[in-house]
Formats: sequence, structure tokens, C-alpha cells
Amino acid sequence: MVSEILIYVPSIANFRRSWLDDRLNSAQTAALVLEAAPDNMVPKALEEELLEQVGAYTVAHKRGSTRRLLAISDMPPDVEKTFDLREMSIPGEILESFRTLAAVNGRTVRVIGDAPTGGEFIEIVMDERPLRRAMIDYSVNILTLSIFISIITAALVYLALNWLLVRPMRRLTANMVAFTENPEDPSRVIEASGRTDEIGVAEGELAHLQRELIGTLNQKNRLAALGLAVSKINHDLRNMLASAQLVVDRVGAVEDPLVQRLAPKLIRTLDRAVEFCTNTLKYGSAQESPPERRRLKLRALVEEVGDTLELMSSSSLRFLNAVGDDLEVDADPDQLFRVLVNLVRNAMQAIEGRGDADPEHDMIRVSARRDGSVVTIEVADTGPGVSDKARSRLFEAFQGSTRPGGVGLGLAIAAELVRAHGGTIRLAEGTLGATFSIEVPDRVVRIRAPQDGRRSAG
Repeated sequence: MVSEILIYVPSIANFRRSWLDDRLNSAQTAALVLEAAPDNMVPKALEEELLEQVGAYTVAHKRGSTRRLLAISDMPPDVEKTFDLREMSIPGEILESFRTLAAVNGRTVRVIGDAPTGGEFIEIVMDERPLRRAMIDYSVNILTLSIFISIITAALVYLALNWLLVRPMRRLTANMVAFTENPEDPSRVIEASGRTDEIGVAEGELAHLQRELIGTLNQKNRLAALGLAVSKINHDLRNMLASAQLVVDRVGAVEDPLVQRLAPKLIRTLDRAVEFCTNTLKYGSAQESPPERRRLKLRALVEEVGDTLELMSSSSLRFLNAVGDDLEVDADPDQLFRVLVNLVRNAMQAIEGRGDADPEHDMIRVSARRDGSVVTIEVADTGPGVSDKARSRLFEAFQGSTRPGGVGLGLAIAAELVRAHGGTIRLAEGTLGATFSIEVPDRVVRIRAPQDGRRSAG
């Protein structure tokens, strides 16, 4: 409609100019008829008929210095406006067009134009109302055509938008509503239409998100079922471990060197198992208790890890404890023990899973060093290393298993316990096999400021 308005403004001015030119041409024809009459004398009835055909009150023609009034009605009205078409500009014609439309009662105007058959100009005096009616009819036709074109354009735009945008968005919305009702149903995942525009990208991303959500929900359901099973056996398991503790206590009284050496380790292992079961919450998720940190000799703890996993007597690979005798770490002994057991067991299983373990070349090495207030522990092995696929989710539960059939909990538990100490765990790059580096910072000692500012050293 805006385009039609912009087109209408010059077109109505052009229509007015053409209409006036037609009247001037008719007046020129009438002037030729009148000039051809003998002695310029024509019957009165013929003059009136010619003026009626022209639609003018008077017709005047100027040739040279002579201005001749060729016809005149009985009582011509007073002229209200004069238009010289030879000198009018386009803006002036546009302005006069709207003035003509605004003249409701009509005006008597004088119109001057070129004389095409000779002469300086031709002039007519006419009533403007016929011109105004013709312009109104022309405007109505333009408006009708504009509305018709606008309706067709609007219909095409509506159909195009409905086909390209509205229908696909309704499809997306309906799919999201249906998927929300049952997000575990794979059949409700949206099927991408194959479009390459933004809506096609949105469909593809929505389908990917829905598949990821279905996988996550299925995993959560399995974990919930596992947690429910763990919560059911937790009570009985603690009773069994308590009974085992009583038996071990009685076995510890046997005066046998081997029993005396192994019984304390077995008792500590059972104590850790009982403590872990006690901290197990419902639905299978373990709530780790805050670490009870103290200064401990790291070498002795690493030796206990080797004894627990029977690496000291292993014939398939070597276990090397390269921790200094005087190195101490500020950590919870039970939680740090679990971290090292998980890492060393993973290394042992990786080497044994390869199937060609050689005690001359294959080994697991635990080393440590202190840098200021941070102790760095490294657990290295000569196994096959960690695949690129496992690296992306290495420390995520049920995601970061590094061997076939693995559950993927060992590294997740180790990472959680290390974070509880305020430390970090990572897989070192560019090493033979796999090397895990653990950084455990010492606790921050807070010095209480004296409450009385007047105290001073004596």
C-alpha cells in the first residue's frame, strides 16, 4: 500500500495534466473550425455546441500579436485560478492536483497551453468540477486496484510464511509438547526434515537434544534401580562385615607370624569397608564424608596399597614404591588409600588385560615430591595407555572406563576424593602407558588475630 501511495501521487498529477491537454486539443480543433468559417461567422447554435464538446466557457487563440476570442458563452463566470501548463513544474502540478481534489464546490479556471497547429498559445476558461470528478474516478480505480493487488500480495505472503515458517514452527512446538508428555519414548524424537536453513538446524539440534535426554533419563533410571538395590543390601552387608571383624579378631590371637602380619591389614580393610557402607545413602549414591586430614608418611601408605593388591608377590609385573621415606602428606589416610588403590588397580588391570605382561619390562611406579605446600603424587604404568575416546569423559561416573567391561567408577571416585582435599587429578600427556598426576595441597592454617589491639609482644 505504501508503494501504491508513492505511485499514486505523481500518477494523479499526470492524469490531471493529460486531461487538461485533451481539453486544449479539443479547443484547438474548435478554433480551427471557427477560423475556417466565412468571415469568422458561425451560427450561435454551432458555437454553443463546440463549447459544450470542449467543456469550456470560452476558447481564445493568440497568433502573433493578435489575441482572438473564438467563442464565448452568454454569461461566463469569473475566473478564480489560472494555470499555464507551459510553465508548471512537477511539484507544482502535484500540488495543484490535490487542490483540485480539495475544491468540493468546484472552481472556474483559465488553462493556457501550447497551440500545436500554429500560434503562440491557446486558452480556455472552464469549470473544474468535471476534472475533479474524473480525478476522483481515477483515484477510486487506483484504490480498487491497489486493494486487489494488496490482497493478492498478502495472500501470497501469508501462504509463504505459513509454509516456510508457521507450519514448521507448529511442528516443532507439537513435537516438544508430545515429547514432554513422555520423554523416555524414543518414537517421539523429531525427524529432521532435511532443510538447510535455521529451522532445519533447529530440528537437528532438537533431535540431538532429545536423544541425549532419553539416554540420560535411561541412565538415571538404571542408577536409581541400582541405588535401590544397594540400599536393600546395605544393612545385611554391614552385618556380614561386622561378623567378619569378630572372626578376624579371634584369628589375630593365633600366634603365627604370617597371621600376625596379615591380620592387622585385614582388620583395617574391613574397617574401611564398614565405614564406606555406613556412609552409603539410599538409591545407591555415596555421600563422601569430609576428609579427616592429618600428617602421614606417604611411603607406608603406598606399601599398604601394594600389599592389599598383592603386588609385592606378583610374578607378572613389578610394583615400584619410589616415595621418599620422609615425605609426608596432609590428607585423610583412608580416602587417599582409596584413591591410590583405584589408580593402581586400573593400571594393573590395563597391563594384565593386554595379555602379554612381562615382569622384566612391565611395572607400576608410584612416586611423589613436595613443592612448597603441595604434594604431587604420580602413578605411572607401562600399559597400553588411555584411548582418545575415553579421555573426554575420563573422570565421569559410568562414562570414563578405560577397558572393555569396566564400570567406569574407579577414576570418578578418585577424582571426587581428591577434589574433597582441594586438590586436582589429571592424566599426564606424552608418557609411556598412562601416568596420573595428583596434587594435594596442605591445609591452610588460619591465625586468629588478637581481639585486643592493644596487645603487643613483651
